Amino acid sequence: MVGLAESERRKDEKIDGVLYDMSPAPGYRHGIINNNINTIIKQGLKNSLCLVFMENLDFRYHPEVNDDYVCPDIMVICDRNHLKGGSYSGVPKFIVETLSPSTAKKDKAEKKDIYEAAGVEEYWIVSPQGFVEIYYLSEGRTELYVAE
Repeated sequence: MVGLAESERRKDEKIDGVLYDMSPAPGYRHGIINNNINTIIKQGLKNSLCLVFMENLDFRYHPEVNDDYVCPDIMVICDRNHLKGGSYSGVPKFIVETLSPSTAKKDKAEKKDIYEAAGVEEYWIVSPQGFVEIYYLSEGRTELYVAE
């Protein structure tokens, strides 16, 4: 990104008032996985009012309380009224986080709890090794889906 100041190039997240630097970018496999999932979702959303975003929209998960935000790898939103600039302050329908060594612990714990408290209906944690944990919101709590 030629010509941009270092602060304009960095990705970060703010959780409980603490800034987390998301640099350096994850490996290329992370991008391939996200792009594949994003492509499938986009095809499924044809003729829908919902939008899918990949790594480029902050989710302000309780804007009435503070200015904390996360940047999900993939996020589907259906209420466009909460889009403003580079952020979304409504409740996403669906979020995917693809694990990388530097973010795996946060994705499986802190972010899972954030998404549950915000009311996100479905949350996937995708491992580059091919494992997917699928959580559905049920009665205010996320439950791990286990195929039988």
